[in-house]
Amino acid sequence: MLPLFTRSIKFLIGAGFIFVLLLALVGTITTMIKEPTPPSAEEEFHKHPEELALASNGPLGKFDNAQLQRGFLVYEKVCASCHSLNLVSFRDLQKIGYNEAEVKKIAKDWAIKQPVQDPKAGTWGERDNLPSDRFPKVYYPGTGSPPDLSLITKARHDGAAYVHSLLTGYQNQPAELLKKFPAAKTPDGSHYNPYFANLNIAMPPPLTSENQVTYSDGTRATVDQMSKDVAAFLVWTAEPTLQTRHRAGVAVVLFLILATGLAYGAYLTVWRGVKH
Repeated sequence: MLPLFTRSIKFLIGAGFIFVLLLALVGTITTMIKEPTPPSAEEEFHKHPEELALASNGPLGKFDNAQLQRGFLVYEKVCASCHSLNLVSFRDLQKIGYNEAEVKKIAKDWAIKQPVQDPKAGTWGERDNLPSDRFPKVYYPGTGSPPDLSLITKARHDGAAYVHSLLTGYQNQPAELLKKFPAAKTPDGSHYNPYFANLNIAMPPPLTSENQVTYSDGTRATVDQMSKDVAAFLVWTAEPTLQTRHRAGVAVVLFLILATGLAYGAYLTVWRGVKH
């Protein structure tokens, strides 16, 4: 009798515990339905990136070297003073249309040099970059460094569209936001950008006016155009083999279609005349 009584007590305790949990769950759901949590400033005013049409988009996409070169120019003249590109070598630029002499000059003239150590004196110095070197890192002593841009379009949702929208999205805070969320006022030293996760970004607007760079192909260097070009360039830095992967994918699909046709033809031949 005692073991049976003990099992009954355990069952009742467990059932009571489950009942209390169910009551709490029902109460929580009821409260959420009747009194939903109001959205935060970030949830209400954050915007998703606008779609960006690039030549590399889609399964058949391929890079537009002219646009990539324009994007590299924007990176070099506007972005490189703050953001590294440390997973890319200077000689990789040959893949987007620069010749060997141009790459050597770009590497030699790059503002940040390669650090070298004198093993005898134990001191550090600098040397010119070589085509085989990666783009040197940017350091901000005491404050850290802004994000490296090598893989930024892979690290951020919507990739190139995010970069383009962020660069063109700087604006004044909407009056409606300040009215509903006074505490969400952009702090000093930050800038309002609805495409950034928390709406306020420390980076000042890098592209502020037309013709910050001069395109050699005559393309008009508007803020929108420059942001598109640098976004396209950063797609390439994140996945320079994209065109090869696309071609391989198309070849595999065509092979599978052909193999399926041949297999079906063999099936018809083998089973021809066999009654089912």
